[in-house]
Amino acid sequence: MSQIDVNNLLSQMRQMTAQVRVPETAFKPAAPAAAGMGDFASLLKQSISAVGQTQMEAGRMATSFERGDPGANLASTMIAVQKADLSLRTMVQVQSKLVEAYKDIMNMPV
Repeated sequence: MSQIDVNNLLSQMRQMTAQVRVPETAFKPAAPAAAGMGDFASLLKQSISAVGQTQMEAGRMATSFERGDPGANLASTMIAVQKADLSLRTMVQVQSKLVEAYKDIMNMPV
């Protein structure tokens, strides 16, 4: 049975926590835009692009770990894969809500 180096594990966890921290400005609401629909479309496009980038990064990290590259870390690889999975699930839920809202609007009497 192998021994776990607690100090090393704690330092790795602190490093990962520091990498994940989100700046406070990320939670500030954006200024209202004049061209309503264009902004929603660009926001949706950016979100889909971000999900795709997250998926590609997780795939690269997983491939790197599978090859046994020296810089590959199991913990950060698993975190990246979970982030990619969560972002994809969130995007699917948003898509479902958009379709549901579209159906509700189309069924409204004129």
